[in-house]
Amino acid sequence: MNTISRVAIATATLTIGLGGLSACGSNDDGGSGSDEGKTIALLLPETKTTRYESFDKPLFEAKVKELCDSCKVDYLNADQDASKQQQQAESAITNGASVLVLDPVDGKAATTIVKSAQGSDVPVVAYDRFIEGADYYISFDNERVGQMQGEALIEATGGKGDILMLNGSPTDPNAAQFKKGAHSAIDGSGLNVVAEYDNPDWSPDNAQKFTSSQFNKVDPGDLAGVYAANDGQAGGVFAAFKAGGAAELPPITGQDAELAAIQRIVAGQQFMTVYKPIKAEADQAAELAVDLANEEKISGTEDFQGVPSFILDPIAVKKDNVGDTVVKDEFYSVEDICTSEYAKACEDAGLS
Repeated sequence: MNTISRVAIATATLTIGLGGLSACGSNDDGGSGSDEGKTIALLLPETKTTRYESFDKPLFEAKVKELCDSCKVDYLNADQDASKQQQQAESAITNGASVLVLDPVDGKAATTIVKSAQGSDVPVVAYDRFIEGADYYISFDNERVGQMQGEALIEATGGKGDILMLNGSPTDPNAAQFKKGAHSAIDGSGLNVVAEYDNPDWSPDNAQKFTSSQFNKVDPGDLAGVYAANDGQAGGVFAAFKAGGAAELPPITGQDAELAAIQRIVAGQQFMTVYKPIKAEADQAAELAVDLANEEKISGTEDFQGVPSFILDPIAVKKDNVGDTVVKDEFYSVEDICTSEYAKACEDAGLS
């Protein structure tokens, strides 16, 4: 990814040269004009990961409303069913959507959606997960996410000992990038991967079952750490160790900065997570979608696998920088994190 410019995320507004966003329906650079009656379809992949319903959807809708009061967002969630997402996309196209903002259940299968949409002159924005042939792509540097997780695990373990690896869903194109980035750090580090699992649907329950099954082969106390590709799986890993009666928890990685994960980090039950400022991503997608709906000229992109893209930087979160990251950005308040169960841990971590 060295050829990709990282888009700075110091401000959530991310004004990256998308033309014509000064007012709803503005047409300063020669675009076709009216936004009246424009529908933007937002298609998200599942609900098991808390970010989609709690953050992506409301943030995207709010930004579209801010930019274009008369634009409508048609929200659809596929519940991890690629066939259902295909039907939802076809319905959105038939019902006159001007743009599809698509986070695919299955990146490869979603190329069919892209071809169908483009055949109807409807542009497709691949949101968070890459789709070959999409008109635009918005995401974070996913290989870097995996690399950061791997580096954190090396730091926590001293680069020695046996670890488990729990990767994401084989149908999620991001999962392959996370996995590649993690291996780039872990391979050759001195850590020994005793078992590795590509988790269908990113299921926390599957993560717990897989981890528990490994305790028949290796004593949980002998594991130096666990690479979990996201916080949902980290929660499953934590549950497995707790149910297994482990005296001490090994360092566990994660991703998405879910509230439960931040609480585990504060309490010393998870070593780190990767915070991807979702507001920055959702705002960028909304700005782009409104511009595309209004047929405005798009600028400021970089190439990613042949698709004009906006790539954002992820942030590692550990106990010592919770206050300077997710709290500072108002992603969560101290009150959200420091419930009665975590009050003492928050005090020890300097969160008040």
